[in-house]
Formats: sequence, C-alpha cells, structure tokens
Amino acid sequence: MKEDGATLSQRERWALCDLLTELGPDSPTLCAGWRSADLAAHLLTRERRPDTAVGMVTNLGPFKSWTTRVRDGARDTETWDTLVSRVRSGPPPLLRPLDRAINTIEYFVHHEDLRRGQPGWQLRQLAAADEAELWRRAGAMAKLSFHPAAGRLEAPGLEPLVLSKKGGSTVKGPPGEVVMWLLGRKEAARVEVVP
Repeated sequence: MKEDGATLSQRERWALCDLLTELGPDSPTLCAGWRSADLAAHLLTRERRPDTAVGMVTNLGPFKSWTTRVRDGARDTETWDTLVSRVRSGPPPLLRPLDRAINTIEYFVHHEDLRRGQPGWQLRQLAAADEAELWRRAGAMAKLSFHPAAGRLEAPGLEPLVLSKKGGSTVKGPPGEVVMWLLGRKEAARVEVVP
C-alpha cells in the first residue's frame, strides 16, 4: 500500500494488517479472551455488518450474542489470508468518507492491542501530526463518552483537555498513551494519573 498522503487511520490499518500477517491467527492481544483472529474478525464485522453495532456497544443479551455469533462466524469461516485481506481493503464505499472519523482511534488502539500483547514490545514514537490528530480525537471521544475518572487530560506540547470542571483525576502522557488509558487499557498505558 502506498503511504504517501495516507491518513493515520489508513496507516494504522495497514500496519495492523502487516502485523497480523506476520504473527498469524493465534497471537495474544490485550483484549481479554481474544487472539489475533478474534481481533481481525471484530474489525471486519464492525465495518461490514451494521446489524452487529448494538451488540458491540452494549451488553444486552440478544444483541451481544448476535454480534459474537457473527464475529466468530467470520473468524471461523474465512481463511486467515482472506480475513486479513478484507480488513486491509478498508471500509465499504459507503463508509469510506467517514474512515478518519470512525477508524483513527479504533485502528490505533487495536494495533497497539496486538503489539502490546507480544513479549518485549516497545513504546512507539509517533509523528507530531499523528499525536495531534489522536489528541483532537481523544478529546472529542472523552467528552462524548464522559469518562468519570478523568477531569483533565495533559500531553506534552499540546493544549490540555478539560473534561470536567467538577474535578476528577488528571491523566498525563503522550496522546497515544492517554487514548489507550481512556479506552480501558489502563495496565498497558504509560500515563501518570494524578488525583
């Protein structure tokens, strides 16, 4: 894939797919109970099966069960190469204009889920423009989802994000690490949380 002019979401997608190809379907991830094949099937289902959306964001029994069944079906019926290739190809045409908005954080975090699931992983140094984009999206995401544990987010060289004027902890770290923390990867995120 050509990376010149590619968005962060595209580059993270391609890097994740390269790593999936390298590691195979049975590699550990940070997602509890998921191997790399589960992660790839989740990404494919998320983009290609809108009927599973409710089950991805709630724990309501029938919705969650349906989503799991569809995801596991993709994992168990597609060959590994086909599954990764379909993820790599990107969202269907109707969703392509929204790729940046809906996939930048998703692909960054899941790329890190797979990277950090491997022994000896190292923190990546991201380009300043990529950090700035993650920071903008982290602020919007945190405000929309209301993260009760965090009142303020801080990253070196970037404008602090105030989530609550009523207090809460200050979470400090590089933008990617703050994103990982916000999305529940607290043990793996390299941040400082100040009460």
